Amino acid sequence: MLCEDEIVSRFFATRLFVSPEVVAYIREQDDPGLIDRIIAETPRGTVVVSPACIPALKKVRDGTRFLADPTCEVLQGMENSAESIRDFEEYVSYFRNRFTRLSTFMRGRIQPVPIEALVRTGRYQEEAVSFIGMVSTVRSTANGNKMVEMEDTTGTMRVLFNKSREGFAEAEKILPDEVIGVRGKLSQDGNIFFADTLVRPDIPLSNAPYRSDRPGRAVLISDIHIGSNTFLEDEWRRFVDWLSAREDIGYLLIAGDLVDGIGIYPGQDKELVIKNIYRQYETLGEMLSALPDRLKIVISPGNHDVVRGAEPQPAIPPAFRNGYPENCIWVENPALVSLQGVRVLMYHGRSFDDMIGMIPGASYRHPEEIMEEMLKRRHLAPTFGLRTPIAPGKKDPLIIDPVPEVLLTGHVHITGIKRYRGVLMINAGTWQSQTAFQKQMNTVPTPAQAVVLDLQSLEAEIVDFLKPEA
Repeated sequence: MLCEDEIVSRFFATRLFVSPEVVAYIREQDDPGLIDRIIAETPRGTVVVSPACIPALKKVRDGTRFLADPTCEVLQGMENSAESIRDFEEYVSYFRNRFTRLSTFMRGRIQPVPIEALVRTGRYQEEAVSFIGMVSTVRSTANGNKMVEMEDTTGTMRVLFNKSREGFAEAEKILPDEVIGVRGKLSQDGNIFFADTLVRPDIPLSNAPYRSDRPGRAVLISDIHIGSNTFLEDEWRRFVDWLSAREDIGYLLIAGDLVDGIGIYPGQDKELVIKNIYRQYETLGEMLSALPDRLKIVISPGNHDVVRGAEPQPAIPPAFRNGYPENCIWVENPALVSLQGVRVLMYHGRSFDDMIGMIPGASYRHPEEIMEEMLKRRHLAPTFGLRTPIAPGKKDPLIIDPVPEVLLTGHVHITGIKRYRGVLMINAGTWQSQTAFQKQMNTVPTPAQAVVLDLQSLEAEIVDFLKPEA
């Protein structure tokens, strides 16, 4: 197994630096000759070797996308598609579907064997081998190593990640219920698997985002919280005036928490200026009716909205849509929407609360870093049974498939933008100033900001409406 230092040194000997992604790819392939082939393919004048220099690893993207609606189409999460909550036994189908689908993203990169084959035969003892499993438990040992119990459809296996091994920082981020691949060796007694390499479903290195073939712009926002005494009404009016004047913008996407809701947290009634849930939604309808009808407004729910808390969340019920303009498109949470062929995955982001508590160094101040962890796992809510309720079903709708051009979230009230392997990650902030709870938690929101997405270039711009000149 090639170590990171050896890979970096081999490139440095030819006066080349190498990106971490290329290093990880070479370790994953476990092919020493690959380094020489990459160096031979690297163009003259290159300083840092990027994934583009890897032979046969060409950027792959769809060519022309033929859509039923060439401008705006709901691909996943359309209204009335969420399954009703069924019996507990449905979770068996749910997790089996999760394991099967996420496994397929890794099978082309490692050659896994079933856990049963590792346990029942002596063929693989002391031999480098790989397998894929779902994480059952994760704990730290007395020596500071990570012990992970994994299972597939054939059996279970304890996996040890040694803190002295390369890549241990990624092992520290392993979450319960995520699906991973490991490469290493089985102990002589066959009871423990010593892992050398950790593989996640991840976004392919070859991913290349699709771009619209004609001009178009979308505005992405979240967490309006109508009814709250901290809703920024003046800033919203400036936003409406600005949006009405921008004829180049054709889409408005709202990623949940449309209203503040009723009884969401203890003492909420003291922080509401609208204490009737129907009136909260009516007020939002009036606000959206003031926007130009050329806009297509895509609306998904969040944990403050009047739908079930379990994800996937259904679209806002028709009883709460009185007075809304006809150009509103109601979707579920999550939902995959195509804007002129550009796929935007909308997810409110309740799982931030779970992932931030379990990933070392994670913070509400940088939601884009947690979004990257979602993409690496190809799942919006990897861990079951914590603060993010998940409804059972025959399929897992929280798997990130297909790979979107844009991942849009909200929930944490802080704007964040980052790009990972071609996917643009946007957390859209809020239209609510700092709440009493946020003050207690020392959370400083970034309110009254809208993100403008150019569908041709896939570049994003933040417009701040706290400033009157915006």
